[in-house]
Amino acid sequence: IEQTNSSESEGNMPKRQRLTRASTRLSQSSQDLKRGADHDESPPLTPTGNAPSSESELDISSPNASHDESQAKDQASRDSDKDLSHRPKRRRCHETYNFNMKCPTPGCNSLGHLTGKHERHFAVSGCPLYHNLSADECKVKAVSREKQEEEAKGQEESNSRHATRHQTPTSKQSRYKEQVSEIRKGRNSSLQKEQKEKHMEHRQTHGNTREPLLENITSEYDLELFRKAQARASEDLEKLRIQGQITEGSNMIKTILFGRYELDTWYHSPYPEEYARLGRLYVCEFCLKYMKSQTILRRHMAKCVWKHPPGDEVYRKGAISVFEVDGKKNKIYCQNLCLLAKLFLDHKTLYYDVEPFLFYVMTEADNTGCHLVGYFSKEKNSFLNYNVSCILTMPQYMRQGFGKMLIDFSYLLSKVEEKVGSPERPLSDLGLISYRSYWKEVLLRYMYNFQGKEISIKEISQETAVNPVDIVSTLQSLQMLKYWKGKHLVLKRQDLIDEWKAKEIKRGNSNKTIDPSSLKWTPPKGT
Repeated sequence: IEQTNSSESEGNMPKRQRLTRASTRLSQSSQDLKRGADHDESPPLTPTGNAPSSESELDISSPNASHDESQAKDQASRDSDKDLSHRPKRRRCHETYNFNMKCPTPGCNSLGHLTGKHERHFAVSGCPLYHNLSADECKVKAVSREKQEEEAKGQEESNSRHATRHQTPTSKQSRYKEQVSEIRKGRNSSLQKEQKEKHMEHRQTHGNTREPLLENITSEYDLELFRKAQARASEDLEKLRIQGQITEGSNMIKTILFGRYELDTWYHSPYPEEYARLGRLYVCEFCLKYMKSQTILRRHMAKCVWKHPPGDEVYRKGAISVFEVDGKKNKIYCQNLCLLAKLFLDHKTLYYDVEPFLFYVMTEADNTGCHLVGYFSKEKNSFLNYNVSCILTMPQYMRQGFGKMLIDFSYLLSKVEEKVGSPERPLSDLGLISYRSYWKEVLLRYMYNFQGKEISIKEISQETAVNPVDIVSTLQSLQMLKYWKGKHLVLKRQDLIDEWKAKEIKRGNSNKTIDPSSLKWTPPKGT
């Protein structure tokens, strides 16, 4: 068979090269069977040493090579079909949609997309019906936009080859500019009576559930530019959804870019919908203005003149400063501060009504400006003598002692006002832990310095400006309060005092303490 094949293969070399591994195995098995037919009466074996698995492996009746080839091809096709039947099916890569979610636009079936590239949409930004279009119209517009982009790309490549440092407009560019000017001049600036009625009827019928009619408001050229920008923004939003940064129906901001930090958020904050649905927000760390993209943030930072919070600097020691910001005088800044704080606070409910509050913003200065560390707000006129309404330490400054500094500063203001203060309830989980730690430290320090024999809760409250209720709860948690013979006695536990003193010595002279001599502040009038 080898000689026959070699002689015939001179003219049919490509055909012989197409034989599969199965045909080669078949020819070898047939040779082995011919050689051992006269010597062995036992069942023939395959090259692997096993009994043949099919009749085709034993079929050697015809010595014709072409017949062997046809059998080999049939066997190869059966083997390939068998391999394919056991091979796992390759899944087509496609976009997944949650079909339980529906577009919020009334009357929309969630089919189509403003970009014309997707079969479904989940938000108003991609809804053709909201933009007074149909799914087919969006597809047609998408095709025309792709053609225009390809032509523009080719034009840019040709221009880049012959670009100079100060390139003058080409004749084609000049003609295009003249055409655009003519289009804009030729538009009738005032709407006709029928057009006005049509616009008013559309607005009365659909209200805010549809986009206003934009035809005849501006030139066709400018309207087309606006439609392109809408489609591009919708496409960017769709990419974020596919990447998992946002989900259908989710309006929670997951991350913010704040200065040189990228912070993961903890809770929902009521930012405007067009910002909240992006999933990622860019915030200026000085004026706290929020933006949609890093490009907008970079342009803003290039012209932002703020390097510290507005208001009066009432405390400075080293790099740490505290600014007093009036919610009535700097309303926008305080609202942005409250929206930012809600991303990390669960129980916060104040966002926009900031006028009755004063905000004390702590910053850390370097050569680029005063960076936000944390803040606490305080009512100008508190009926229950709350010295803190809301308090927050930014996540990047947590577990560094800044939280206790903010609490200590709030009690320092209460001492200057000659009042007893307490934080407004309910406290967040982290806030409650910080306050309990601060109250414990204040009581142990007071008892370490106390030299008398009898101590009263009222005296402790007057000297530390801590509310008696908070003092009693802290004494109970430390097991330093005992009821004996009809009286409450305060026990001086020396073991706890010694343990606190050892920690103080180990900590040394830390900069994370408030120095009362560095405060330059007088209580506002009317408080």
